[in-house]
Amino acid sequence: MPMPGYRGPVAVAVPALITALTLTSCSSNDPATTEGGVPLTQSGKLVTCTHLPYEPFQFNRDGEIVGFDVDLVDLVAEELGVQQEVIDTPFETIQSGEDLNAGKCDLAAAGMTITDVRKENLDFSDPYFEATQALLTTKGSGLASFDDLAGKSLGVQAATTGEEYARNEAGPDVEIVQFEDLGLLLIAVQTGQVDAGINDNGVVYDFANKNDDVEVTTEFNTGEQYGIGVKKGNTELLDVINEVLAAAQSDGRYDEIYKTWFGTAPKA
Repeated sequence: MPMPGYRGPVAVAVPALITALTLTSCSSNDPATTEGGVPLTQSGKLVTCTHLPYEPFQFNRDGEIVGFDVDLVDLVAEELGVQQEVIDTPFETIQSGEDLNAGKCDLAAAGMTITDVRKENLDFSDPYFEATQALLTTKGSGLASFDDLAGKSLGVQAATTGEEYARNEAGPDVEIVQFEDLGLLLIAVQTGQVDAGINDNGVVYDFANKNDDVEVTTEFNTGEQYGIGVKKGNTELLDVINEVLAAAQSDGRYDEIYKTWFGTAPKA
C-alpha cells in the first residue's frame, strides 16, 4: 500500500562539499523531517500507499480519495503538522513491503490484515479494526457455505487473506477465480461471472447494503485485525501512529469516523 538535496558553492573543495552534504542530510532541519524528528519521504506530506477501490476504507469519490482509513491517517498527518497524500498502488507491493522500502510512501493503509508473513516485510501499528471473511452472492442464491459451492465458482481478490482462506478451506470441488481488485470481484458476483465472492466483511456488507440484487449469506470467523504498515525499523513514525490511534479511540474521534463510514458505532 518520492529526497531533497543541497548544492554548495562551485568553488568549494570536494571533501568539504561531501562533509556539508552529510551534515545537512543528518540535520533535524531536513525539510523531509518533521519538527518532532519523524522522517518523511516528502517535505510537508505524509504519503499513504493504498489499493483502490476498497470501499468504505478507501475509494475514489468525485475525484477525491476518501474513506475510513483515509480519515484515520488524516489524524496522524494532523499530529505531524503535514498533509496526507494518498497514492494507489498494487496490493502485492504494499503487503510485501516493496513500496515502503522503495520510498514510495511513508505508510500503508489498505484495510490490511496483520499476519505473521506480512510482519516479516513491514512493521504494523496496533490493531485498529476487527474483521472477518464474508460470502457474497446474488440475492436468493441459497449459497451459504463452501459445501454449497461444490461444482461452482468462488471469486477472490489477489494476495488477500480471503484468497488464502478460500484456497485452504473451500475444497477441491470449488473453482477459485482470482481478481486483481475488490471492485472487479464485486461486479463479477453481481453480474454472475462467478457464483460467489469472499472478502472482508466490512467491504462486502457495504456493497450489499448499496445493491439489493446481492446479499451476504454467511461469515467465516477468521478473527482478523487491520493494522497500518510502515517500513521495518521506522519506530519514529510507528510510535506516532499508535499514539494517535489510542488517543482517537479514547476521546471519541475514532467512533465518529466509524459512524461516518459504517453508519453505527463500533461494537465494544
